[in-house]
Amino acid sequence: MNEKLKVAIIGCYGIARAKHISGIKSIPEAEVVAFCDILIERAEEMRDENGLTNARVYKDYKELLKNEQLDAVHICTPNISHAPITIAALKAGIHVLCEKPMATTYADAKLMCDTAKETGKVLYIGYQYRYQPEPQFLKKMCDNGELGEIYFAKAHALRRRGVPTWGVFLKAEEQGGGPLIDIGTHALDMTLWMMNNYKPKSVMGTSYKKLNDNPDCGNIFGPWDPSEYTVEDSAFGFITMENGATIILESSWALNILEEGEAKCTLCGTKAGADMMKNGLTIVSDANGRMINAKPSFDDGAIAYVPGVEVYSIQEQESRNFYDAILYGKELCVKPEQALVVTQILEAIYESAKTGKPVYFD
Repeated sequence: MNEKLKVAIIGCYGIARAKHISGIKSIPEAEVVAFCDILIERAEEMRDENGLTNARVYKDYKELLKNEQLDAVHICTPNISHAPITIAALKAGIHVLCEKPMATTYADAKLMCDTAKETGKVLYIGYQYRYQPEPQFLKKMCDNGELGEIYFAKAHALRRRGVPTWGVFLKAEEQGGGPLIDIGTHALDMTLWMMNNYKPKSVMGTSYKKLNDNPDCGNIFGPWDPSEYTVEDSAFGFITMENGATIILESSWALNILEEGEAKCTLCGTKAGADMMKNGLTIVSDANGRMINAKPSFDDGAIAYVPGVEVYSIQEQESRNFYDAILYGKELCVKPEQALVVTQILEAIYESAKTGKPVYFD
C-alpha cells in the first residue's frame, strides 16, 4: 500500500501511553495523525513526547470524528464511554480497537457488536494477555483436545494490595465497577477462551467493600482517598455453563491473601489439567499409576538474537492482529462476540451481588 492508515488515539492517559502508542508505532502501515482527550493538555503532552508534532489534538471525540479522515481509532477512555465512542466511530466508517472491558452493560456491548456487523468495520477488544507465551501454549493444548473435556475452571485476578489510585478507577459511575470489571475481565476472558465455551446458563455473585477505609495499608500505588472509593475491593462469581461446566471467578485489588496472580486460569479436564497460578504454567496429569506435574519451558536460553526470528511484545502482537484484520482480512484473535459474553457475565455477577439472587440466562 502506498499510503499509511490514518489512526487516532482517544483517551491519552495510562493505558494509551503504556500500551497503545508503542503498538501503533510497530505497524509500518499505520501512523497516528490525531490525539483526543477531555483534558486537551494530555493530548498535547502525548503528541509531543512521541515526537508527532504534525498530529492534531482534540478535546471532543465528536469533533475528531467530524474533522479527520480516519481509518482506525484506539479507544482508551473510562469504561462508561467505550460504547458511545465505539458506535460513533463505527458509524463514521472507522475501524475500532477498544480497550477492555467492552462496555459496562450487556446492552451496550451488544449494540457495539451489532453496529460492527452493520457497518462491516473491524471491532477489536483489548484482551492482550492472550498473546503471552503461556496462554498461547495452553490454548493450543486445549484446541488439540489434550486436556479432554474441560468441566471445571477458575479465573484468577487477585491482588493483595494493588488498588489503582490514578484516573477514575475508584469511581463507579465512570468505570462501572472495581477489580471485577478491571482485572477480573482479563481472567474471565482467558478462561472462556481456553474452554471455547461462550454459553453461560446462570451466575451467582458476591462483592465486598471491606478494606477501602484503610488507605495506609502498603498499597503498591500509594494511599487512596476513602471518600472517593465507590467501587468494590473484591468480587467473586460462580458461573454455570449450558453444558454443565463450572467456572469460579475471583478478583481483588485488596484482599488478605498470600498468593497473587491476574490474567490467569486453572483448568480441569477429563484427560489433564492446567494451573497458571503456581510458579508458571504446570500441566497436571497421570501415567502408569503416578501423578505427573509437567512444566513447559519458555526460556529461549542465552541467545539474544536468532536470524529470521522476530520477537514481538504483546502490545505489538495485538496491534499487528488488528491491522492485519483491516488490511488483509486476517481472523481476529479476540472476536467481539467473545468479549460480549465476558461483559454479559460480569454484569450478571454485579447484579447477583446486589440482589443476593442468581441470574439466569435465556
